[in-house]
Amino acid sequence: MFSAGLTFSFLDSSAKFLASEGFAPPFIAWIRFAGHAVLAFLFLRPWRSLGLFATASLPLQLLRGMFLFGSTLFNFLALQTLQLAETVSIAFFAPMVITALAGPLLGEWAGWRRWLAVFVGFGGVLVITRPGLGVFGIGHLYALGSMLSYCFYVIMTRHMGARETAESLIFYSALAPVVLMVPAVPIYGSMPHEWLHWAILLSLGFYGAFGHYLLILAYRVATTTALAPYAYLQIVWMVTLGYVVFGDLPDLWTLGGTLIIVASGLYIVHRERQLRLKATAAPLPPK
Repeated sequence: MFSAGLTFSFLDSSAKFLASEGFAPPFIAWIRFAGHAVLAFLFLRPWRSLGLFATASLPLQLLRGMFLFGSTLFNFLALQTLQLAETVSIAFFAPMVITALAGPLLGEWAGWRRWLAVFVGFGGVLVITRPGLGVFGIGHLYALGSMLSYCFYVIMTRHMGARETAESLIFYSALAPVVLMVPAVPIYGSMPHEWLHWAILLSLGFYGAFGHYLLILAYRVATTTALAPYAYLQIVWMVTLGYVVFGDLPDLWTLGGTLIIVASGLYIVHRERQLRLKATAAPLPPK
């Protein structure tokens, strides 16, 4: 989880640099998933078994893949005007939104304590964006769109996890955006003229694929509750890269809002752990 956060920070930093060099975010996002799809194809080696392409619902696979693409695209659009620390701070609100959406969409209803944490976390988002004070801009709107797209991607992953193989979920989440967004490539695509641009563009797919692979490894050996706090360490990488690469430092509003969001997210993790332990320790009903 520690390394995954660093890898995703490199991904965002690279995308922000390419956007500052004049490359269109839709093209950057497409290249990122094209590289991811190639690496997933080579890693999964579907020619050994065509079962990889088997799916219970292709439309749902495509929709899930587009939610992931939307999260990436909106994030890259946000990075045109926001600092790395600002975008990741708003992204940290995702676990709270997932907690809220899990009730009506999955039947996993949260109690009043977790709902209170959701509202407190939303307060942290308001501290960062400060709507009505001339600070909230299109970049913040894109960041919120990225966060919401990611939430629906996670909700669909939970919904489809019992019926789809892990390999198909990995493969189609990379392939769907590449195929469906091909018509946009001639519109937004541009040929790099410097070796540095080529190197960074080609590295995007590696960062995305390797980051997700690291997440898989992490969840194989540790629980979600145990890993959750480490996800928030990504703010350290984002602040560091933002300063080293772009000379950006987050203001006190951003840092304060981030602390509120992180505290709310950690409370939700703590509360879910308590409920899980309570359910495990509950006596069995008499037979």
